[in-house]
Amino acid sequence: MKKLSICVYCGSRFGNSPAFLAAAQALGREIGQRGWRMVYGGGNVGLMGATADAAMAAGAEAVGVIPERLVNREVGHRGLTELHVVQTMHERKKLMAELADVFIALPGGIGTFEELFEVWTWRHLGYHDQPIGLLNVEGFYDPLLAFMAHTQQAGFVDQHQQSMLAVHADPVALLNQLAAEATRATQPEDFSRI
Repeated sequence: MKKLSICVYCGSRFGNSPAFLAAAQALGREIGQRGWRMVYGGGNVGLMGATADAAMAAGAEAVGVIPERLVNREVGHRGLTELHVVQTMHERKKLMAELADVFIALPGGIGTFEELFEVWTWRHLGYHDQPIGLLNVEGFYDPLLAFMAHTQQAGFVDQHQQSMLAVHADPVALLNQLAAEATRATQPEDFSRI
């Protein structure tokens, strides 16, 4: 199996449940143990830093992409394999996407949601064919998934769009599914048109 590059979207906070941190660290470890690379927002705080640290401790390369304005605010992680400092949030998200084979969202806040929905929209519009997953720790994303079912019932989203999102509570199961999907992806990413 080829060395995959996993783009991880997650909170710059730890959240209120110890399960969020445990899942982030488990995902990072699993990425490292598989010899893959982690790409993320470059912070050294919250779930972002914890996932990157766990990935590197298990042998992964970790590549961060962070806007200059947020280097101090998010405490840019200086211990990464690579840290790209860019000018804008748009550049950040585009470069993260270009470096990734797979996208995963862990629990997080509005930034995580925005990144998830953007890359999901890009897939729907045909800019890429890479798999996208949610690590649904302790049912964190259950209300969002219920709302997405509501949007489908209301006629704004269809089943094909819904099926683009893999959902698991277990990091190993999620990575297994997304890795299998990544090997079947037929359309090369074209983020230059975004």
